[in-house]
Amino acid sequence: MASQLPPIWNASDAGENPPARSSPLRLVRHGGTFLGVSVVSGALLAGVALPAVGAFGLTAKSTAESFEDIPGEFKTPPLTQATQIFDAKGGLIAKVYERDRTVIPADQMSPFMRQAQVDIEDARFYEHGAVDLKGVLRAAGKNAESGTASQGASTLTQQYVKNVNVEKAGEDQAAVLEAQRKTLGRKIQELKVAIKLEEEMTKDEILTNYLNITFYGHGAYGVEAASQRYFGKSNKDLTVAEAATLAGMVQNPSLYDPVRFPENTVKRRNVVLDKMVENKHLTADQAKEAKAAPLGLQYREPQNGCITAQAGMGFFCDYVRHVVKQDPAFGASAAERKKFWDQGGLNVYTTMDPDKQAAAQNAVTTKVKVTDSVSAAATMMEPGTGKILAMAQTRPYGLDAKKNQTVVNLNVDAAMGGGNGFQPGSTFKPIVAAAAMEAGLSPVTEYSSPNKLEYPTMKTCAGTWKNTDKPKTVVPNESASEKGPYQLKEAMARSINTYFVQMEQEIGLCSVKQMANKLGITTRASGKPLDEVPAMALGVEEMSPLTMANVYATFAAGGKYCAPTAINKITTVDGKDIAVPAANCGQAFSESTAQVLNTILNGVTADGTGSALNLEGDRQIAGKTGTSDKKRAAWFSGYTPQLATSVWLGGPAGGVEMRNITIGGKHFSEVFGADGPGPIWQLAMNLALRGEPKKSLKMADIPDPAPKTDPNASGSTPPSAPPATTPAGPQH
Repeated sequence: MASQLPPIWNASDAGENPPARSSPLRLVRHGGTFLGVSVVSGALLAGVALPAVGAFGLTAKSTAESFEDIPGEFKTPPLTQATQIFDAKGGLIAKVYERDRTVIPADQMSPFMRQAQVDIEDARFYEHGAVDLKGVLRAAGKNAESGTASQGASTLTQQYVKNVNVEKAGEDQAAVLEAQRKTLGRKIQELKVAIKLEEEMTKDEILTNYLNITFYGHGAYGVEAASQRYFGKSNKDLTVAEAATLAGMVQNPSLYDPVRFPENTVKRRNVVLDKMVENKHLTADQAKEAKAAPLGLQYREPQNGCITAQAGMGFFCDYVRHVVKQDPAFGASAAERKKFWDQGGLNVYTTMDPDKQAAAQNAVTTKVKVTDSVSAAATMMEPGTGKILAMAQTRPYGLDAKKNQTVVNLNVDAAMGGGNGFQPGSTFKPIVAAAAMEAGLSPVTEYSSPNKLEYPTMKTCAGTWKNTDKPKTVVPNESASEKGPYQLKEAMARSINTYFVQMEQEIGLCSVKQMANKLGITTRASGKPLDEVPAMALGVEEMSPLTMANVYATFAAGGKYCAPTAINKITTVDGKDIAVPAANCGQAFSESTAQVLNTILNGVTADGTGSALNLEGDRQIAGKTGTSDKKRAAWFSGYTPQLATSVWLGGPAGGVEMRNITIGGKHFSEVFGADGPGPIWQLAMNLALRGEPKKSLKMADIPDPAPKTDPNASGSTPPSAPPATTPAGPQH
């Protein structure tokens, strides 16, 4: 047979189980069986020989039409194949498949394989048409003698047609069972298709298709996957003994499983070799030599899915899968995209740089232990292209929670296989600054920036936000000494909360939201809409590291925003190119605004909260620290002209308060962006940029403010009483 389950008639070889001589009494006893089989055989022959007359209730017209309308998939079946995912340098990340199959042409198949399969399944394949009339009569007689239906008459073409029907059913079990139903009506329909195929295809073409569709056990479909599974080599390189082994398995892949039942397999192999001798395709000496050969298995367990990816690439692999299943570039509907992915047969060439990935993975696993209560995640992007270069996290990809494994990609949004994200804290403040510069504010704009501030009334896109809490909600700065007035450069370096709330009030919440949208932030990581609230400036709405890495990549690219891309190219196994999603780059804000951001964010790393994070070779960098309310998340996002990286640190479920905590063997009284994720960013960037040329950021000329003589010179007086409520806002 040619699939996992027995066909209506099993292909067989008369030499394997010769019938016992029957006595007249035995023939009489089984006369009823003989008569029944003869009637069925006669009906089959009539239905095949006279199709245009109609059979089993089919009119002449409908029968003729069924012959004219043979679906194209029987000639070129859309076979499910394995998809290979590669990194940017051509290294294999993982192989994924619904069915492990690699379709190969006839010239890539072993001649031994082709001949052995014909000899054992349908020795007269090249002599008869779609139906072997002699075989039908022979099977009828032998089945009558034995009193069973043990002898089959299905030709290889008929078996091929059945397998196409099973393949078309896919994972729909009801459809699979329907395709395998043992009914005379279904058999007639298969025969009709087989006859038409033999009119329109050569025998060699049918055999090639058959060998590519057939199941060989252990998840291997087709001769190439089977050769790799059992012998670790391409089909074209098989010896005659190995080819005979595979050919013999088709009849019953479970019974002739070489891994579980090697003795059965060897016996069956030898039967195949005898058939090859009988049909004069091997000499007796060649068969003897092949029979003496050991089974010679080089068995390889099926390696399927992103779980097989190495070096922490499993999460990126899974992200690629989500891209294909969700991006309209691969189909107008979810069902079309799923079919495209499940069909497989793709070579997916991704943007992942294996060296950058190794650097990021080294950093998140060196600085944070897999057994720690917190985890780290890092995404690297190439400014100006949208290319995702690396995606790493401390917890390994897998299903064993006892080993701290997870399949939740902490680098991405929930819709792409991630969680609900984490509050980015003060790493969101540069977005407010970008909105302010685009609104026409000067980088030397000064605000009173008191130590504490009641959230003021602000304009939104649809109306007005008012602080209606009683008592009113107050935003504090991190330290009691942080009192204004401040200008932008110093306010960003020291991460002054009240400064950015006052800036936000002047430009309006709508401007901030619109800038976030331009930078790719249209929702929270969970998919929930952004809220237009004053605490937005302080990073209280959950984001993913990928989102924030792309924001900072836009800063590095002079305001040029590109949608994140994970795929450079996709080709089918037969060399056809598939269109992939474009980065759709465009200017999110002006280059002059970008230069202001470069300057003020460089100040953060020069003498602000990130001043300890300098890189090897005194590379010019820019970045921002961020810590969420109650120290549940800490961030550092930063960049050079050629690389942007965002690092998050915190509890995977967001509930770990990072106070009096040990991370990576180091004790922290409390974690900030500069001392938790900052060193992870520093290590990852140093490793990733070694050997890369040093480049300079384009800066703006922003004068330093005059020294302050009176911290309350603006006339603003902070509230004398501590705030009754504070927002879930960030710190430095």
